[in-house]
Amino acid sequence: MSKKRVWKVLLAADLALPLAACSGSTSNADAQDAMELYGCNVINVYNWGEYIGENTIADFEAAYNAKVNYDLFDSNETMYTKLLGGSSYDVLIPSDYMIEKLIAEDMLQPLDLEQMTNLDQLSEEVTAMQATYDPNGEYSVPYLWGSVGLVYDTTVVDPDLIEEKGWDILLDTDFAGNIFMYDSQRDSFMVAFKALGYSMNTDNTDEIQAAYEWLQQVHETMDPAYVTDEVIDEMVNGSKAIAVMYSGDAAYVLSQNPDMAYLEPSQGTNIWSDAMVIPANASCPGLANAYINFVTGYEEALDISETVGYTSANQQVIDELSSGSGMYSGISAYLPREGYEKDEVFRYNEVLRETLSDLWNKVKIGQ
Repeated sequence: MSKKRVWKVLLAADLALPLAACSGSTSNADAQDAMELYGCNVINVYNWGEYIGENTIADFEAAYNAKVNYDLFDSNETMYTKLLGGSSYDVLIPSDYMIEKLIAEDMLQPLDLEQMTNLDQLSEEVTAMQATYDPNGEYSVPYLWGSVGLVYDTTVVDPDLIEEKGWDILLDTDFAGNIFMYDSQRDSFMVAFKALGYSMNTDNTDEIQAAYEWLQQVHETMDPAYVTDEVIDEMVNGSKAIAVMYSGDAAYVLSQNPDMAYLEPSQGTNIWSDAMVIPANASCPGLANAYINFVTGYEEALDISETVGYTSANQQVIDELSSGSGMYSGISAYLPREGYEKDEVFRYNEVLRETLSDLWNKVKIGQ
């Protein structure tokens, strides 16, 4: 399951800046030599699909006279399985709960914090989230973050009604056959837990059973379409009235279809973050640290967030893109809700993950 989408906005009519002025490109005269600095000049980066700036890799290669081998994964679990199989990467970009697991299993190495000269540019909100999975900030640097919410067609759904019902709009039979849900046990059970007033990290068997029954009711009465990335284009086209969506994908939808709006329900939601880490078996950790610091800085963080549509971890980028004439100005989905007591970050719990996986399969087949 991927929560990633390239942000494709035509800016030529609005921005007269040449492309080079928007990138963090470095001339060859300014380049450092990775081989001289670190004894190696190739790193292997493993990231989500469509989750990087248009210029990021080229900029880094030019800045360090280096080579980046770039590989893609579609879920945290896929990435983890590949690591267990012995694959060697220098930089990974997993999600919060998976970083917690990797730290607990000694699969990461501490960062060289002396190389991390851009940490003071990070948003306080995102570093507060980081403390839930990497309490001392030893192993990770936040990359992008966001929320899960409801995208809805304002010509079909009364904004006051969906504001009042929140996640329970997914049980309103007026919209039967007119909703999308992610084909994801983690996200779907989060919705159910929050609709019922529970923590999304609960391991209480009664609460899990109640959430299962809530999702069964959605399945039986609402005829939801279970989707992954195709939901983005479907909502741009107005195919259904309501969809559970990640905030960055929602930002894209809102930019393309002015009838669409985004809501983070009052019952609470998942506020998530992805961060850069270095595996214990990395072959070129010095250059990996340089890469992490490089993409944390303003110019590269700006390129990444503009291209992808998810909220930057860099506070200056957040401020620039969300205000004034910024690319996401007026698009509510770009700025996740901050400081709301009912919002949570996922914590790693293997027993809960396996339990929800089994129950989600039963929901989808109508058991």
